[in-house]
Amino acid sequence: MIADIRERWGDIDILVNNSGGPPPAPAQGTDGAVWQQQFSVMVASLIQLTDKLLPAMRSRGWGRIITTTSSGVITPIPGLALSNALRMSLLGWSKTLASEVAGDGVTVNVMVPGRIATDRVSQLDAFKAQRENSSAEAVAEKSRQSIPAGRYGEPQEYGAVAAFLASQPASYITGAVIRVDGGLIGAI
Repeated sequence: MIADIRERWGDIDILVNNSGGPPPAPAQGTDGAVWQQQFSVMVASLIQLTDKLLPAMRSRGWGRIITTTSSGVITPIPGLALSNALRMSLLGWSKTLASEVAGDGVTVNVMVPGRIATDRVSQLDAFKAQRENSSAEAVAEKSRQSIPAGRYGEPQEYGAVAAFLASQPASYITGAVIRVDGGLIGAI
């Protein structure tokens, strides 16, 4: 895949890491094989892809690595132990990597979305509705009421922050965790 991309467009300057969300799971009683499989998909694959692209970024003296996680890395979400734990490991890896490559003109940052109007958030609302014997619409309305901005974010708003982090004016921002959450996350 990487060879095909390089052949068609040249070296990659900007990498936005993202993986799908794992299935809902409790903190205890989830089979070890599920943990290993989800680690492979959510963490190891992103690290391996980054490792393949990073040498060219470093040799050119410019690159951007942006990793999307979840609000669960700041405030764990009940019933999503796989997501909370595995995405948290991406924060530690990203911060470590940022300090290793900053001197080469490569920035590494993490974005933490709040409730962005995506298919994944709709899935999570439906999961929560099932757990609470409610409707997805009622769950979404309750969620909107808990967000100081009073609404779910739009994908374009999230994308605008990613575009800024990928730009030259963001060259002094590295090792940061940037929230795009409408004020949802209550922790500092």
